[in-house]
Amino acid sequence: MQDEQPDARCARQERLHDEAMVVLPTRSPVAILAAGERPESAEQSPTLGSADRRSASGDSHGRHRVIIVGGGFGGLEAVNGLAGSQLSITLIDRRNYHLFQPLLYQVATASLATSEIAWPIRYLVRRRPEVTTLLATVVGVDVGARRVLLDGGGSLPYDTLILATGARHAYFGHDDWEAFAPGLKTLEDATTVRRRILLAFERAEIETDPERRSALLTFVIIGAGPTGVELAGTIAELARSTLRPDFRNIDTGTARVVLIEAGPRVLSGFAETLSAYAQRALERLGVEVELNQPVSECSAERVVFGGRTLQTRTVIWAAGVVASPAAAWLRAPSDRAGRLMVLPNLTVPGHPEVFAIGDTVTIAGPAGKPVPGIAPAAKQQGRYVAMVVRRRLRGDTAIPAFHYRHAGSLATIGKRLAVIDFGWIKLRGAIAWWIWGFAHIYFLIGLRNRLSVVLNWLWIYLRDQRSGRLITQGAKTGGVRPQE
Repeated sequence: MQDEQPDARCARQERLHDEAMVVLPTRSPVAILAAGERPESAEQSPTLGSADRRSASGDSHGRHRVIIVGGGFGGLEAVNGLAGSQLSITLIDRRNYHLFQPLLYQVATASLATSEIAWPIRYLVRRRPEVTTLLATVVGVDVGARRVLLDGGGSLPYDTLILATGARHAYFGHDDWEAFAPGLKTLEDATTVRRRILLAFERAEIETDPERRSALLTFVIIGAGPTGVELAGTIAELARSTLRPDFRNIDTGTARVVLIEAGPRVLSGFAETLSAYAQRALERLGVEVELNQPVSECSAERVVFGGRTLQTRTVIWAAGVVASPAAAWLRAPSDRAGRLMVLPNLTVPGHPEVFAIGDTVTIAGPAGKPVPGIAPAAKQQGRYVAMVVRRRLRGDTAIPAFHYRHAGSLATIGKRLAVIDFGWIKLRGAIAWWIWGFAHIYFLIGLRNRLSVVLNWLWIYLRDQRSGRLITQGAKTGGVRPQE
């Protein structure tokens, strides 16, 4: 992935559009928090009813109230950085889990199980009594009243607000393509992609029409960034090695994996030498790389790019993202991707009590280029904001601006090759793959998960077997009726 990998306290915040899961206790934790009290149990899910409006700063115990929206990379890092402070912290997320997103593509390609890369947020903050976790959907911010607005009409007061709301897929004005070309941001996305890939092989096994079978065995990935490259390489290995002995009527090794990129090279964020190496490695795996080919049409049966039509039943989107609606909530300036334009101290212009971090913001790095939307950047921003909050509460006004330190970029190509760009040194091949693997294992949460992932990777490396080849979520396994 395009990451130096995250640790136990970081995961990206996902799209903020689904309904919140709600439990109705005798008294709403939202109302309790709005009244400045602590709920009897942080394990209760909130009802999103009305909350009492309080204008006084601090909770009923005089503690400074910090609300963090998003339990992603930056959000959890901010929670960790505020440990030991006399604060009342509320962490709001529309999902109950922390996702190790750099390995999400391995769930999508049947290499790992979902439980190996995700953990309950409540579990991660269970020893932090000052932290209350709410499973809820934020729909806006009233900066005048200093309240976070929740789906269902409720709201919570804050003294300091940290928005770490992440990003979602961007289809560049073609949102209707999402139904045919899912992206890869959440566990649900990963299991959907996995299901589509595995069902394509199953349906090809019973299809007798050569043209329809060929379309079923054609897999298209749009976007040749780290996610696209990793998906393409792994799907090619899945077809040519893992699945080949399992089918009787088809040769999965004949499957086409097509990687389409509108730009002039794959991995455009890496050095040109590494990009060229990655392309050659993909082509050796059997991936067809199409460069300078913008997609003009995407449907359930075909993709049109560069004036050519390719019949396919499986398309995966890895071409871009757009920020969460945080800028719209605040009526603040944003760039074309919807990212908040924050000040050097990561606050929103005109609102020094509101911070924004991660994929939802844009800010210049040391070389003048925007800070990339990767895990290390969000983690650094989360730590910085926590430092700023602590120093402000001590009355310190001499706070330096945020300074991003880029440690490097990594991407893997199949199960034995990778590229690493540290800037001062560039690595490729098997040694880069081992470094990539150790980095991921190191930043996983818990010994059990580390051992499980190591064993899975070892089994794949030695035997080409992937344990996650399960078609789930109640998918229909039919859909293609064999010819009579």
